[in-house]
Amino acid sequence: MDQRNFFETPTTYGLHRAEYGLGLIVSLVLFFAHIGDVRWIPAVALFLYIDLIGYIPGAIAYHRSADKRISKAYYVLYNTMHSLVTQGLVALIWIWAAGPEWALLVLPIHLFGDRALFGNFLKPFALHFEPVADPAYLRFRSEFTASVADRDLLVEQLEPRS
Repeated sequence: MDQRNFFETPTTYGLHRAEYGLGLIVSLVLFFAHIGDVRWIPAVALFLYIDLIGYIPGAIAYHRSADKRISKAYYVLYNTMHSLVTQGLVALIWIWAAGPEWALLVLPIHLFGDRALFGNFLKPFALHFEPVADPAYLRFRSEFTASVADRDLLVEQLEPRS
């Protein structure tokens, strides 16, 4: 993916997930290294509230919808609650109001876990709320893969052999 091509290949998608996996590991190591200092009620509340507001309402609406079309408000809720920007601001406000604490590590643990373990990134309005392969994407992927193979073959034919 680059600034002119807003898509990822399976390899770059895997690498993107691996980067979040490293963030997840660092967050978990810090969390467990300070487990005795974690206040559990805030930790559980902070971990759960992201999905209670940002995922569960949209998932319920999606699964109840006969045509699987739901309000864009559910996408906005999901994307807002699953944003590193939003949760970074929540952490900053928490630190300002109550002071720093190890329970705040559940915020990146939740977000990094969603991305690294489940491959869940922000949701575009044009796609289903739950993961479904879009026929247009499947056609594009097939054509793109073929064009890459054709381009590689052309390069092989044009490059002088040593």
